[in-house]
Amino acid sequence: MRADRSKNSPEQAGLDATDLEILAELAADGRITNAALAARVGIAESTCIHRVRALREAGVIAGFHAQLDLAALGLPIQALIKVRLGSHNRDEVLRFHAKLAKIPGMLTAFHVAGEDDYLLHVAVASPEVLRDLVLEHINVHRAVRQTETQLVFNVLPGAGPLAAARP
Repeated sequence: MRADRSKNSPEQAGLDATDLEILAELAADGRITNAALAARVGIAESTCIHRVRALREAGVIAGFHAQLDLAALGLPIQALIKVRLGSHNRDEVLRFHAKLAKIPGMLTAFHVAGEDDYLLHVAVASPEVLRDLVLEHINVHRAVRQTETQLVFNVLPGAGPLAAARP
């Protein structure tokens, strides 16, 4: 198996149907045991562990993560913050990137093309904390020209990139 990230499809990346089934099962339940994974995919346990190891070594599996209940952690307010820069000077953009990772409550930062330059997904304890996050951590950067904050009412998971691989 060869993982070439410049390819356009899983098959072109050297992934066969069994690899795709393994990945779909792991995406659905990252804590599944090797025995259960092998049984679901219909392969021997030794084959399964070898394939999972190969997928990890090839970088196809980048890691395993826990999905956290943000409200249970005291962070019931989620928002998307659109950020538009006034300057696209490389040094300013890189300085802004460095600050993004340090913003409390930051879940994900997307550097995007289009009218806005960034979409920031944050989780906070209250509307006041959200206001302060924007004022004290984003708007203070000299490259930022404009922000727009949108509250998230629901997060609806998508089918994912491997939905077709699941039986």
